[in-house]
Amino acid sequence: MGAYSATRLHAPGQLTKATLFLLLGTLFAIVNCRWSEASDRTIQAASVSSDEAVQSGNSSEPNSKPAEHGLSAKAVEIARPFGFPITNSMLVSWVVAIGLIVLAQAATRDMKQVPAGLQNFVEWLIEGLYKFMEGIIGPHLAQRTFWFFATIFIFVLSANWVGLIPGVGSIGWGNSTDHGFVIGQPLFRGANADVNMTLAMALVFFAMWIIWSFREVGPLGFLKELFAPKGDTTGALKVLMVVVFFAAGCLEVVSILFRPISLSFRLYGNIFAGENLLEAMSKLVPGFGWLVPIPFYFLELLMGLVQALVFTLLTAVFTMLMCQHEEEGSAAAHV
Repeated sequence: MGAYSATRLHAPGQLTKATLFLLLGTLFAIVNCRWSEASDRTIQAASVSSDEAVQSGNSSEPNSKPAEHGLSAKAVEIARPFGFPITNSMLVSWVVAIGLIVLAQAATRDMKQVPAGLQNFVEWLIEGLYKFMEGIIGPHLAQRTFWFFATIFIFVLSANWVGLIPGVGSIGWGNSTDHGFVIGQPLFRGANADVNMTLAMALVFFAMWIIWSFREVGPLGFLKELFAPKGDTTGALKVLMVVVFFAAGCLEVVSILFRPISLSFRLYGNIFAGENLLEAMSKLVPGFGWLVPIPFYFLELLMGLVQALVFTLLTAVFTMLMCQHEEEGSAAAHV
């Protein structure tokens, strides 16, 4: 493995920005948690009333079907200190964030000109990610936005893989049933298997995307990028192009507003489906629940990497599409 210069790894600055991002993401998660809690209460109330109606109608056939158990589609609240709700997915996200901060601090505590060990690994990772992003969005945008995209990739990847550790989803509170002990409230849940966390990251990106766009092109340039006609036209054709591009801009605005939703549900759906797959495989063959899921663990390791890349690349491409023209102009000026 080649040695990278320690002066090229701006770990302290990257670490500070990454910490701010994680704190901001946690804030969004808290807000979303309170919103989901209110909606969950409404859903539970409706569910209880419907269950009572069903039970009264089927009182002649009690317990005719065994209860089906599966992963909950929402995170479970495990504590509420001082009225502050803490879910099992929030706990895992904090563990991942603290682990990454400790790792970065340990790698950069005693930096050497010729790196070795943990410093060498972190520099290799940062250098590789920077060159990768530079080849996609260009050197100018990479210099301004790399801290965000690197944090997104490393955090999403780490959270996906931590969610595969044995014990996540299988340690917690439950009760004994005819089908064995069933975990009703797991202590840990994959961070990205909670739509609140993925939506928080998508909303943070959406806010940063607006800031970067205004910084690169300005408010007027932002509107021109959406609604102004492209190309040189004259006469009636120019009027037609103005109408066409204005209509296309309106559609683009709708598309932009839906980006946080698509980003969050894409990541959440894939990770949550993977967890359900592993649970289904563990219950497929009684007595061999520890053996059957092993091949699927390797599949989920790959899926965790793919989803981290997809989330990072989509956010990077969305940023480039709005801000790339400035780089093109400066590149043309140097030719």
